[in-house]
Amino acid sequence: MKYYIIAGEASGDLHGSNLIKAILKNDPTAQIQCWGGDLMQAAGGHLVKHYRSLAFMGFVEVLMNLRTIIANIAFCKKDITAFEPDVLICIDYPGFNLRIAKWAKTNGMKVVYFIAPQVWAWKENRVPAMRQSIDRLLCILPFEKAYFKNRWNWEVDYVGHPLMEVIDALEPLAHPLPPLQDIKLIALLPGSRQQEIQKKLPIMLSVAKEFPTEHFVVAQAPGIDPDWFNTLIPNLPNVHVVASNTYAILQHSKAALVTSGTATLETALLNVPEIVCYKGNPITLALAKRFVKIKFIALVNLIMNKEVVKELIQEDLTTKNLSIELKKLLEDAAHQSAIKADYARLKEALTTGHKATTVAAAIIQETLNSRFSK
Repeated sequence: MKYYIIAGEASGDLHGSNLIKAILKNDPTAQIQCWGGDLMQAAGGHLVKHYRSLAFMGFVEVLMNLRTIIANIAFCKKDITAFEPDVLICIDYPGFNLRIAKWAKTNGMKVVYFIAPQVWAWKENRVPAMRQSIDRLLCILPFEKAYFKNRWNWEVDYVGHPLMEVIDALEPLAHPLPPLQDIKLIALLPGSRQQEIQKKLPIMLSVAKEFPTEHFVVAQAPGIDPDWFNTLIPNLPNVHVVASNTYAILQHSKAALVTSGTATLETALLNVPEIVCYKGNPITLALAKRFVKIKFIALVNLIMNKEVVKELIQEDLTTKNLSIELKKLLEDAAHQSAIKADYARLKEALTTGHKATTVAAAIIQETLNSRFSK
């Protein structure tokens, strides 16, 4: 069978790589063409376009790069047509993937969407078109199945969260900084896109002077130019940079400052108390406040429907506020215990007993079988 998979960011590359492994286990002769990253390529996919060239976030940023996005959509349609896949698999990345899914369905293709767009947060008006375009919608958050059933009378599949299998399979990793072998670190996870790193990392790093006896380790995401990245790093003895080793950093950390996104959940699943940091384009944020219907931005808080971890957003993301919250994480034992108790409940909520990508691959196979049995 021929599979065309589209992922548009680092987290999609991670989950896409595990999905490719699961597909190849079911279908060893599968031909897989993909948009994603190094992990999907290493897992056995033929990489067409890297997510580095697709990473635009926010209203203003999308408008500024509209010509590139339109060109990417046109190229993607052309490449899919040439490849003639038996199924199109979209992984998250809704602004792009929903357009491709609609086009693919119109052209008679089977479409499976893995990691449902977060329409419960904003753009609910997408749902009717999604129902027309998507044969199977695979959800990874426990409340999503009920949301689609109760609000839209749409039977979707809850497969569990793919991060659980990543974390469960993780072995203890060597300390990322051997000279500090016996020292617990403070992790800084500023994101994987230049635009978000540039806005948030300098503020996150500004607390290093306030805690001179602590060691702050910045996780440099894969694909980020180290020369550019290092221009943002202050010349302080307690600030270090480690590239492409986020899980090792977290395993050896006692606290973390984390930009919003999948990293907030990864940090929680690795049991590291964290502060969520977000700062974006003011126009983008103003528009988001008008249209987004959620109380929290961190996945941890959204899933638990309460403030498990502190969120410092926009004007609240200051050196002073970061210092106050970090001091709580480091010195307040009751605060630490409360966070870790909530983390335990979070893990329980996300545990299904099955690997999400194994379940997803089985549903994809089932979708293919239904196509060829008609």
